[in-house]
Amino acid sequence: MTERLAPARVVPAVARRDFIRLAGATAAGFFALGATSDRMRIVATITSLSLDDELTRRNMSESSTTRLGALFAGLRQRGWVEGVNYRFEIRSSFGGPDKLKAAIAELIELRPDVIITGSTVETAAVMAATKTIPIVFATSNDPIGNGFVQSLAHPGGNVTGFTSSTAEMGGKWLQLIREAVPDIQRVGVLFNPASTPRAGRFYLDSVEQEAAAAGVAVVLTPISAAAEIDGAIGRFAEPPKAAMISLVDSFLVANRQAIIATTAKYRVPMIYPFHYFMDAGGLMSYGPTLEVRSADYVDLILRGTKAGDLPVQSPRKYELLINRTVANALGLTIPFTLLVRADEIRE
Repeated sequence: MTERLAPARVVPAVARRDFIRLAGATAAGFFALGATSDRMRIVATITSLSLDDELTRRNMSESSTTRLGALFAGLRQRGWVEGVNYRFEIRSSFGGPDKLKAAIAELIELRPDVIITGSTVETAAVMAATKTIPIVFATSNDPIGNGFVQSLAHPGGNVTGFTSSTAEMGGKWLQLIREAVPDIQRVGVLFNPASTPRAGRFYLDSVEQEAAAAGVAVVLTPISAAAEIDGAIGRFAEPPKAAMISLVDSFLVANRQAIIATTAKYRVPMIYPFHYFMDAGGLMSYGPTLEVRSADYVDLILRGTKAGDLPVQSPRKYELLINRTVANALGLTIPFTLLVRADEIRE
């Protein structure tokens, strides 16, 4: 395998062996104090996806290819069995601000032992609702800039979690889509300003810098409703030659099926930040691997560790996925130099 495009940053505050020592010491102290797991704990989560989405359906919970499945699997490995020593509660904010407010109120009323949030919007809303219940954000691209934590090494308060990418990823996505479609003259950047970090600016600076160096025009393509997807993507079907970038955005994840169907309809190449889009038939994705990371922190919190004492962790690995069948349908021939760097090639 050749060079990794965006090596993960490692938070230096806690080395792996120190983290393991922390976990062991916390667990030992928990039981030494006479505490047991007899009390039914409550692990809660709020998601921006519909509860009918395949990523949140309970019959998918045993699959480690979803974030929810990875959480359940990780908790089982650590001795937490749903229905035996903990109860899992999930609520959806899908449907707008009122639904978000109601979902959070329901969770707070349950007095859970920990709340896992799935996006920046949900994290900010839950933090505004409670200063005492531990919160673990499963993904946040700018936790310091968003005011979630004081620092990555020492979050403070009742919040900690995991980052999913850096601002420089915008430029990496453009590099990769240009390798797949080298003759593009413009690139559309798809995002919802209400649900992507810093209304899109978190990634756009690096996209624009890379585009300027490559002589490619950047066309910002903000959308706020599913009904706008067709028009937003369709505009790139005509000359001059174009490709698109999907930013990290919970709204786009929720509408991934419609987005991918529309790119196929108009034959517009697009690169995505998560493998969820590839599972739905996307062309290519570049982003962090899905790891059983949230389970580590949920376990420690259930055993007595304060959320604010756990450092925010960055991704350990990024992966490039390419669907060659989709490329062929779009009339693209993926260069061999790009294929050999792919972590997975789908047919």
